[in-house]
Amino acid sequence: MLDANIKAQLKAYLEKLVDPIELVASLDDRPQSAEMRGLLEDIAGLSEKVSLLENGVDARRPSFTIGKVGERARIRFAGLPMGHEFTSLILALLQASGYAPKIEDSVVEAIRSLKGPLRFETYISLSCHNCPDVVQALNAMAALNPAVENVMIDGALFQDEVNARQIMAVPSVYLNGEPFENGRMTVAEIVARLDTGAAERDAARLAEQAPFDVLVVGGGPAGAAAAVYAARKGIRTGVLAERFGGQVMDTLAIENLISVPHTDGPKLGRALEEHVKEYAVEIMNLQKAEALVPGGAGGYHAVRLGNGAVLKAKAVILATGARWRELNVPGEQEYRGKGVAYCPHCDGPLFKGKHVAVVGGGNSGVEAAIDLAGIVGHVTLLEFGDALRADAVLQNKLHSLANVTVIKSAQTTEVTGADGKVNGLAYTDRTTGQSQHIALEGVFVQIGLLPNTDWLKGTIELSRFGEIVIDARGQTSVPGVFAAGDCTTVPYKQIIIAMGAGATASLAAFDHLIRSSAPAA
Repeated sequence: MLDANIKAQLKAYLEKLVDPIELVASLDDRPQSAEMRGLLEDIAGLSEKVSLLENGVDARRPSFTIGKVGERARIRFAGLPMGHEFTSLILALLQASGYAPKIEDSVVEAIRSLKGPLRFETYISLSCHNCPDVVQALNAMAALNPAVENVMIDGALFQDEVNARQIMAVPSVYLNGEPFENGRMTVAEIVARLDTGAAERDAARLAEQAPFDVLVVGGGPAGAAAAVYAARKGIRTGVLAERFGGQVMDTLAIENLISVPHTDGPKLGRALEEHVKEYAVEIMNLQKAEALVPGGAGGYHAVRLGNGAVLKAKAVILATGARWRELNVPGEQEYRGKGVAYCPHCDGPLFKGKHVAVVGGGNSGVEAAIDLAGIVGHVTLLEFGDALRADAVLQNKLHSLANVTVIKSAQTTEVTGADGKVNGLAYTDRTTGQSQHIALEGVFVQIGLLPNTDWLKGTIELSRFGEIVIDARGQTSVPGVFAAGDCTTVPYKQIIIAMGAGATASLAAFDHLIRSSAPAA
């Protein structure tokens, strides 16, 4: 099942096992069970601390559990954890044996205090780059707390369950049989959802923070760069982030970050956080800014958070990034996660053999249509303008595909559905004015980005697109408040440009602090 190189690497990891573990398989006569048996035999053959049994009684077949010998197994894989999920398997083997997961002590303490039973079911696709983070978070929780269980379920392998629960987006998590959450989540986010007192404790802790010299709002590439540059000046620096890594965490392949030929979003997001942690930076993750209150002459700027806490700083750098732009048509929100999707890489496999639409004719839309064409039965791409905007090489590839239809001058007007899921899309032909309807089962929205600046309206100058207006130094319309990255008027929304803009804004903020603290001549 595993080639020699992977076996050698896996053997090295298994040398870190703490206590003996056993793999208990529930198999049938399908080819996937034979593959699973081969995988588990390979693993068991690499360490004396791993044993394999085939007497499992799980109704989901093929599946297997991982547990410490003599204890009830709490980690289960229903399907082959290969592709993006192979790392989830390795970590599960180690953590089930007693190897400590890399989680902050405060979060570990919160996990161990959770009351159960908490039985999680996590539906994934093996091509989903967000799914492993959720699987690994829940598996780590199961390893730390006997009241927690988690099973990873490959949606492509258990289509009957996917159809019965009308799962059309991954990762999709159920808790004790009821829907819990869709989309990427960190272990801290999951614990915060389960620990009802977490918000109050966070508010109390943050309220005790002394004023910062520089407070960075946002933890993406721009925010991380700004924090590193500020911290290297030896000034008190804080980073406030809803999710460290930002939109980068939802990006698949990254191949244009100069000097890094190949990486992916989650890997880069983790690297950004680790780099910031090398400095004396106060990181306040999972916190949402709700209002900016500019300071007066010589006063502190204030940022009010969603939990009621208020942070103060001499200078503020806004790096809140952007989010996927929505269609804002009837049916989009109603059927979100029930046929309306924004990530073709994650959710595409759930639409195997079906008819889907992609809305958007730029690079992201055409790339999505090309990727989906290899999975689904048919793709209809709708473009608002009278011509596609994607690069020529992408358009040539798109037009070479037999199961793709391109409709131009199409204004999407409604996502239709029945029985709780999408059944079509309505659009207006902008050339003739006629209304049209396409019968389909999925709609992938790929129409660009929207800056995360709603909370700043009326406080600082925004462009007509909602972007923060900045000068060449990153200065906004409010003295002492700077901005960087995709939330600003800087042209070209790219990771490397955001990093440079973050450094620029940070240097400008430091210069502002020096000048504003200098004695009068």
